[in-house]
Amino acid sequence: MDGQDRTQMVAEVERAQAGGAPVAVATVTHAGDPPLAPRGAKFLARRDTAAGSMGTLGDPSLDAAVLTAAREALSARLRTPVRTLYIGRARLDRGERPADRRHEAEAGDAQIMLELFEAPGRLIVVGGGHVGLALCELGTLLGFRITVVDDRTEFANAERFPMADDVRSGEIDAELDAMELGGACSVVLVSRGHKQDELALRHAVGRGASYLGMIGSRRRTRTVLESLARDGVPRAELDRVRTPIGLDIGAETPEEIALSILAEIVMVRRGGRGGPMRPEAD
Repeated sequence: MDGQDRTQMVAEVERAQAGGAPVAVATVTHAGDPPLAPRGAKFLARRDTAAGSMGTLGDPSLDAAVLTAAREALSARLRTPVRTLYIGRARLDRGERPADRRHEAEAGDAQIMLELFEAPGRLIVVGGGHVGLALCELGTLLGFRITVVDDRTEFANAERFPMADDVRSGEIDAELDAMELGGACSVVLVSRGHKQDELALRHAVGRGASYLGMIGSRRRTRTVLESLARDGVPRAELDRVRTPIGLDIGAETPEEIALSILAEIVMVRRGGRGGPMRPEAD
């Protein structure tokens, strides 16, 4: 890859990090034995099949296998920012996909680092009350881009939410419909009442957000979910709604509730388990 190609690849990565379509960059870190690809070779993949790819790892069949793995990684709801792929000539000849676990590697496999580049996680908070405010304050510290939605101007304005990237005061359904929700989005419904939460859920469920949670008691949230199920919302999508919302840390104050919710969001984004780090005593 010449200097111009590398410059163009860097520009694609920067565009993805600024809010454009996410991309994946594959880099050969170990050529394999016998060598399958030159060390340092790079290949950029886009999720959109019509957008094509950029660069080469030096072998068309290797490019095709890595492209498939990259697009799967870019399309997953739960994305791993960096992983290592293991693949050799024998695996390619058998038409097998690259392995992504060390114990699945074969002797002599090449190693390819696959990095995903996309804009920071987006936190969409529906409800500008005390919990919504605490979510935005803490979410900013965690590096989220913040969007606030409320149908009351006094609860959705730049003075109340100076940390937010986008504050929307308008009808909840229309505001949500105007947004693109994808795997980088976490949507939290903490509005003032049952009616607003149900409306927001109807316009957010099934649209690809990696996290969708709704505050409220078990009875209240069950009523909302049952109402949507009767109206034909697929049960599989409703089962993905996190409710009651957050991790059980005994939260009581708005700030503690926000911590509980964001801890669950980070757990989902990073593939954690939500348990204590310390091993249980024997």
